[in-house]
Formats: sequence, C-alpha cells, structure tokens
Amino acid sequence: MTNSLSKTQACLAVSCALALGLVPALSRAETINPAEANFVTDQRGAVAKSGFGLCWHSGYGPTPVSTAECDPNFVAPKLVKQDPPAAAVAPLIAGVKPAAERLTLDADMLFDFDRATLRPAGQTALDGFVDRLKDISPEMIMAVGHADRFGTADYNQRLSEERVGSVKTYLVGRGVDGSRVHTEGKGESQPITKAGDCVGAKSAKVIACLQPDRRVEIQMVGTRVAR
Repeated sequence: MTNSLSKTQACLAVSCALALGLVPALSRAETINPAEANFVTDQRGAVAKSGFGLCWHSGYGPTPVSTAECDPNFVAPKLVKQDPPAAAVAPLIAGVKPAAERLTLDADMLFDFDRATLRPAGQTALDGFVDRLKDISPEMIMAVGHADRFGTADYNQRLSEERVGSVKTYLVGRGVDGSRVHTEGKGESQPITKAGDCVGAKSAKVIACLQPDRRVEIQMVGTRVAR
C-alpha cells in the first residue's frame, strides 16, 4: 500500500514521523530512481516507512508505481524478451564466418614405423596446415592419434598419445596457441580396416595393408575473418 501526499502534507508527515521515532533520521528527503518511483529514502538509500510499514511518497513527480516492498499485493510484471534490432547485430557479425578444417594425415608420412618423432615430410605436411590458419582465429584444434593392431593395446595407446604430443609441440613451435590445441590417443581402438582385410602375421605386406589405421586426424574449429 502507498500513501500519496501533497508536498506540504509530505513534509508534515515526515516531520511527525521523525518526532515520534517511527522512521530513521533522514539526512535529506530525496527521490530515488524512476523504477522505485519517488519514494522518500533515508541516508542509506532505503525507502522510509511509517510505524505501520507504509512507504512515504515524496510529493514530487508521479504517484509511485507498485513495488514488492511497499505493496503486499504486488504482482511482478511479466518481462517480454525483445530481440535486438538487426541493424545493431549486423556490425558484430559482418565479415565473420565460421570456419572448420579437417585433415587426416598418414602416420607413415609423419613418423617412421613404430616411432613418435616427426619426419621432415611430416613437418612439411603440418606447415601446410598452419598456413591455412593465417586468416582464421582458431577456437579449438583437436589432434587424435591412431595405431594399427600390431603390438599390445597398452603400447599402441601410448604410441598414439606420444605421436599427437609431437604434433602439438610442432604446431606450438610454429606459433599456434598451445591452449587451443588438444590431443587424444585412441590406440588401436578405432581402425579403418575391417576384420579380415589384412590377415596374417606381421609382414611388410600386412603392415602396408594396415596403413589406413595408422593416422593422425586434426580438426580445427574457429572463425574466418574477411580481409
């Protein structure tokens, strides 16, 4: 509930309330922002109230709007979400396009068989990937390493992790933000060849057949900025 008084009545009401000790001492009678609508406030900025819990209108400006603090029957108005004008959004996205790069590299090109040190040919392949990033702001680069079935599962898992670790080290050395580069080793768990494709014991022929399983997949997501 809100008491609306004339200017003279407001001053008299506040003076009486102060004399009776019903409201805190006011350093000044002032109005607060329009959202709180011309209520008298104390030196702390709180709305001054009578001993009956009623809020005092300053007598200036319009009659106060209903508030939860001063109206026991207050019902908050529903807020309607409004989309910003298209003209305001356009400058934010002009010239900015989502970008993605996906690259699958033959591990035999990157590394010697059963090794995790980058070969010169592997460095050249990664240089090409870095060159593609010149006009892109990468948000995330994921490098995933895979191994073939020869060797134990634990060994292949470790080898795949070491290989993508070498890839990340090289990319960071070429100026790529290391915090954007994430690596994961999958070991032999995700082969491309199917069961029965490369049968037989370990031999040059079977190793060559399993080449698609030995790979490093690099995926980048970011934004391409027109220049």
